[in-house]
Amino acid sequence: MATNGVQALTALADPTRRAIFEALPQAARSVGELAHEVGVTSSAVSQHLRVLRDARLVMMRPEGNRRLYSLDPRGLADARDYLEQFWPSALASYSAALRTAATAEA
Repeated sequence: MATNGVQALTALADPTRRAIFEALPQAARSVGELAHEVGVTSSAVSQHLRVLRDARLVMMRPEGNRRLYSLDPRGLADARDYLEQFWPSALASYSAALRTAATAEA
């Protein structure tokens, strides 16, 4: 869905949210672990995680008295689908640029 893809990219435009997002592929992490790794307060991480959850980029699962966050494949698929719609025209532009460069060198 294009709207979710745009929402995902908008959420990742913030450098702190991007750092949190990039910390999650290796393993699910708690707010405290993310705060330590990213270097911001737990409160700030919680706010950023809310935006990432709304964009369906991360999901939360309770484990005992902790909440662990991991990447959400649904939102990642939405973002990928959104970007893939531009791929054919990007390849066509690249091909045209290569032809132009080859002609200029000849």
